[in-house]
Amino acid sequence: MPSAPHLRAGIDIGGTFTDLLLVDDASGAFWTGKTLTTPDDPARAVASGLGELLARAGVNAAQLRTVVHGTTLVTNALIERKGDRTALVTTRGFRDAVEIAREHRYDMYDIFLRRPAPLAPRHLRFEVAERLLADGSVFKPVDPAEVRALAETLLEAGVQAVAVCFLHSYVNPTHERLVGDILRDALPDVRLSLSHAVVGEIREYERASTTLANVYTQRVVEHYLDRIQAELHALSSAPGVPPIVPFSPSGADPPVPSQIGNEPPPPAGARTISGPLSPIGAGPPLLIMLSSGGTASVETARRFPVRLIESGPAAGALAAAHAGRTSGRPNLLSFDMGGTTAKACLIEDGRPSISPELEVDRVYRFKRGSGLPIRAASIDLIEIGAGGGSIARVDRFGLVKVGPDSAGAQPGPACYGQGGMLPTVTDADLLLGYLDPDFFLGGRMSLDRAAAERAVTEHVAQPLGLDVTQAAWTIHQVVNEQMAAAARMHAVERGKDARAFPLFAFGGAGPVHAYRVAAILGVREVLCPFAAGVGSTMGFLAAPLAFDFVRSHYGVLDRLDWAAVDALYAEMEAEGRRMLKEAGVPPEQMTVTRTGDLRLYGQAHQISVSIPAGPLSAQSHAAVSAAFDTAYTALYRRTPPGVAVEAISWRAVVSGPSPELSLRPGGGGAGASNPGADPDPLKGERPAYFPETGFRPTPVYDRYLLAPGARLDGPAIVEERESTVVVGLGAQVEVDAQANLVVTLPATPNQLS
Repeated sequence: MPSAPHLRAGIDIGGTFTDLLLVDDASGAFWTGKTLTTPDDPARAVASGLGELLARAGVNAAQLRTVVHGTTLVTNALIERKGDRTALVTTRGFRDAVEIAREHRYDMYDIFLRRPAPLAPRHLRFEVAERLLADGSVFKPVDPAEVRALAETLLEAGVQAVAVCFLHSYVNPTHERLVGDILRDALPDVRLSLSHAVVGEIREYERASTTLANVYTQRVVEHYLDRIQAELHALSSAPGVPPIVPFSPSGADPPVPSQIGNEPPPPAGARTISGPLSPIGAGPPLLIMLSSGGTASVETARRFPVRLIESGPAAGALAAAHAGRTSGRPNLLSFDMGGTTAKACLIEDGRPSISPELEVDRVYRFKRGSGLPIRAASIDLIEIGAGGGSIARVDRFGLVKVGPDSAGAQPGPACYGQGGMLPTVTDADLLLGYLDPDFFLGGRMSLDRAAAERAVTEHVAQPLGLDVTQAAWTIHQVVNEQMAAAARMHAVERGKDARAFPLFAFGGAGPVHAYRVAAILGVREVLCPFAAGVGSTMGFLAAPLAFDFVRSHYGVLDRLDWAAVDALYAEMEAEGRRMLKEAGVPPEQMTVTRTGDLRLYGQAHQISVSIPAGPLSAQSHAAVSAAFDTAYTALYRRTPPGVAVEAISWRAVVSGPSPELSLRPGGGGAGASNPGADPDPLKGERPAYFPETGFRPTPVYDRYLLAPGARLDGPAIVEERESTVVVGLGAQVEVDAQANLVVTLPATPNQLS
């Protein structure tokens, strides 16, 4: 008798497409989906896409055990400045700290240097005559009457959100708590964030910037999560199996190929699932992906939306790490190219590195320091505006530029037939023969080749005096060069050589471009996972429930108060364990990871160092110093000079177990197990462009019929419903035991073999 299904869903809302994955953990069967994002209300795309997957699986949303979701909503709200009217309340004399920022100039020779404007303009920044000293002692107490008068001023100013950030509140939060209590009573409809709760660490500029970002986006995130939960509730409450929602913009819905791990859509009254369901009147439990790679409850996401900034991209890195561990390749270069952006991340020892800070809304995309600093743990990756929807144009110097602006989901690339008139990367890929206009999204959306040709001809080919093929190849290769340059920069900044890391390519457009990106980087091996087009959703379902904490306690290591540090770790661990217990995680399944921010004495910046488990004491000095030396040498390729080491902050991540994710490609519905399926994976041939030969007949393979052990020679095109793998001349392809396509590039990939 088959085991009862255990269904989980992962949902990734991107700028162009919303990706979905439904997994039955009991059998390994899974269903994938991809639908155009609805920018005006992203929850609509979630509802239609998830409803369709549930219909194909023959179940109702009430049978879902968990839904894990990631979003770029917070990033978009900050960049587009679509948050609340926000005020800052700070210590007297520090009103302008968020505008003065750091002493450091990110470009010392730029006399017109600009920074993003603070989220609270100067007329909405207010001071309170309080003061704490660096050790947390009170120099000047808060006057409650002054705060009550300030509340009246905030009300008259029409403020919707308030960030409170006092000097040294990370040591002693008493003043912030008192002011917070008074403002909550006086302004019950105003959102409020206290800096010690959002980010309890040193550096008032970064702390104020992070607290402002948190409260600025809070109302937007609350409304968004309410909409998602309402749609899940509606799906759960719908009687029977939800109907398949038409996808095509024209309203037509072509026949849908059988989904992976699934039989054809069942009739009404199809099978039901036994076992505990969600409470009546509630949707399935919803978890939110954090920037750090853990998941958290909706309540945590509502309180701390700033922790969601890299929510979506983080899932892609986790998916690459999971695939690397299962395939025996713990070191990878994750390459995730979707419709709007491309992301690169180094995976070492089976996990991505975590950074304590990130920037958003950069004035100059590749200039660190030109954006708003956010002190929130996040997976360390680089993101650029290079996706399938990135718009190509010719600049005033006659050079082809691609991105960062994107056609998005509406109107989308010209070939989508939704009114887009500008050429995009997807239009170029279609003209080069890499995409089948009749099999885009498995045939559910037809591409208009004539529209793509008109857009590329008018905006690129004619201005440069090129034919349409030359123009399309130029667009394709320019975006490849951009992505390779970003990946190389990401590796070099971490003291690594990108050539030493196999490229793990996923996302809707990633496998189309991976071969050429790898050739530019000098990488010899490319891995494309099964269901690569929705690859990031696998990261959602492989992420543990986790909470991260930070506390600042400064000191030189050989004179540090280790008892105080030990007490901080005990406090953070206790809080994390309490939160996990409330989420239903057994104590024996909880783990704690500890790191510290350390630096050479007198320096301005620090590096992350592992802190050993167990009680800390003066005897811990040697172990922590050795860990610092190791981390410093790995990063800078030289041993640190013989000077003292000082500690700034201490961090803890308390996490539950990583969910088991074992997908069974082809099980129950795809490939040879489909009744009447053709066992030959060769679908046919079509002309595709390769710069070495021009257009040439190229074999096209059905991804679902390539079993482990299958071998191919390039050039070749391998198609699945949500993505297409393009393999260049002279390459060799093998399907490994995990159903990854492993592409080995020739020693000289730009030469004919």
